[in-house]
Amino acid sequence: MNLVDMDSWDAQGRPRKPAIVGIGAQKAGTTWLSQILSQHPRIWVPPFKEAQFFNARYIPQHMQWLPWHFRRAKLNIRKRYDARGQETPHELGKYLDRITREPMFTNHWYKQLFAPAPESALPMDVTPEYSTLPEEGVEFVAKFLHRSKFIYILRHPVDRAISQLKMNLTRGRRKPRSIAEWMEEIGDPVLLDRGDYETYIPRWRRHFDEKRLLILPFGMIRRDPLGFMRRIEAFTGLEPHDYTGLGTQVFAGPKGMAVPDEVRAALRARLESQFAFLERSFPPGFVDQMR
Repeated sequence: MNLVDMDSWDAQGRPRKPAIVGIGAQKAGTTWLSQILSQHPRIWVPPFKEAQFFNARYIPQHMQWLPWHFRRAKLNIRKRYDARGQETPHELGKYLDRITREPMFTNHWYKQLFAPAPESALPMDVTPEYSTLPEEGVEFVAKFLHRSKFIYILRHPVDRAISQLKMNLTRGRRKPRSIAEWMEEIGDPVLLDRGDYETYIPRWRRHFDEKRLLILPFGMIRRDPLGFMRRIEAFTGLEPHDYTGLGTQVFAGPKGMAVPDEVRAALRARLESQFAFLERSFPPGFVDQMR
């Protein structure tokens, strides 16, 4: 991981809100988006991915792990400097101490996350958990970030679920050894929740029109990454930039973990309503572009 670019750090900057927000979906290229778009000279991101602000307020169970999320981010940033035999820059250290100290997840705390952004920059928050906010959470976002623009990447429902499943198995150090064990794994409701487009997309569309909410298919990242970025630049008012690493795959799935065809078929059956929703809600061909 790279060190924080302190040349683009305004230690005297005032608390502010993000101009661009990536809201998901999980396992749909949000890390790639953050890493590529942050190369743009007018984009500024905090020194960690995922501010997690709105889900901290509206998805109570997330508070079981969110303080740890920021403590880990702080520790990892300091470790990167230690590994290179360098001291963490003083202003960065002050910033990390502040965002990991109570009170956290207040409106002011959220705006402080983006305070070091240069005045001419557009601050960005990419947090895929935002896509799963309840109705009142999306309503709050619309009122609190009334000038921000939002990007929502949709991945093929089965592919997305399998990618999340592999991540969950790797983190849990589990490896199903029979079809029955695989079927038990895909019975976890959390697995399908993150890709419940039928529930989540109408919530966001009720509060944001096409001028403020850009929905893109995940498959564009693989087939036409530059075209994907040009769509985002046009949407956010950014001038075209010459990006590097557009073909880089971020967080590739674990090798040697093949999901049986029976399990894929079972997932497809369980996600049939999602496909039906997508087909009637987007132009012809959009679903095919999701993979």
